[in-house]
Amino acid sequence: MIYKVIGLMSGSSLDGLDIAYVQLDEVRGKWEYQILAAECVPYSEEWRNRLTNATSATVPEFLELDTDFGKYLGNSVNAFIAKHSLDHKVHFIASHGHTVYHSPSTATTGQIGNGAAIAAITGLPVINDLRATDVALGGQGAPIVPIGDRLLFGNYKYLLNIGGIANLTIQENSESAVAFDVCPANQILNELARRSGKEMDENGAIASGGKLLEDLLTQLAGHPYYASNAPKSLSNEMAKAIGAKLIQNTSNKDADLLNTACYHIADQVFAAINQNGGTEKSGQMLVTGGGAFNTFLLELLRAKLSQNGVEVVVPEADVVKYKEALVMALIGTLRWREEVNVLSSVTGASRDSVSGALWLG
Repeated sequence: MIYKVIGLMSGSSLDGLDIAYVQLDEVRGKWEYQILAAECVPYSEEWRNRLTNATSATVPEFLELDTDFGKYLGNSVNAFIAKHSLDHKVHFIASHGHTVYHSPSTATTGQIGNGAAIAAITGLPVINDLRATDVALGGQGAPIVPIGDRLLFGNYKYLLNIGGIANLTIQENSESAVAFDVCPANQILNELARRSGKEMDENGAIASGGKLLEDLLTQLAGHPYYASNAPKSLSNEMAKAIGAKLIQNTSNKDADLLNTACYHIADQVFAAINQNGGTEKSGQMLVTGGGAFNTFLLELLRAKLSQNGVEVVVPEADVVKYKEALVMALIGTLRWREEVNVLSSVTGASRDSVSGALWLG
């Protein structure tokens, strides 16, 4: 079977909306993919502020934000379809939405971007609300990308995505995996870069010119989250709390804080592998997400992980930038086929689930 799907992803780094038009081919349980067109639509300052402040909205404001963001997603998809001449070529849309609240301990998670609004504006079927079933079954609702790691990238032992939050999948074999959020990443790096007048620290240039603040690095590593066992996940609020020691620090240079933040990410990835990588830790690690373009951070990762015989692999740019949107397209396709798309082995839910709400266009 061949599916042509638009995947939408909005991450906690708030750099923009990732849109990927992909072809997914399934033959006797084996999946292959092609990214046919993709782009990141940067958020305006207004949208960035609305998404950042969503948790402080009143109930009516929150509901209206959900609708407004759904309309924004729908209009963005229509513009993407027109730009790339995709009329009558898209089977359906799979939208992650934007996480504004995540509390697995209360069986609650919320990703805004109203599916009915997207379907109404685009005229296409829409699959969204991809985490709710897993959370209702007692799971973390995260990470949800491991099903994509298994079906599309099963030849890698480690898959690290460095987005707003860094998450890691460790695949021992085709049937066994552990996956979890590692630590805050680009949401801290980008915020510190903005204080230096940049949208991001391109290539880690600012961080590489700073110095390591060892006492602060030790304080960051002492957060209780790092001592907890998988399955586990980070809400945006918890990630911000961990990063507060960096973001709220005004007594040190931003370059030194960025340098220390990069060391912290590398250290936590290294620690995660040591804790969860099994007896034989060597293997290849596929690194994606915006952080894969941070050459300073990649240098730190390679130096750290080489101690365990782990080879860091950075794929082609489209996979680096749009892997999560690609996986959302796959998760939506599995939901369309009514097949398992969220794995309880990595989320801690009582069972695997077929997750996602379907809105007909």
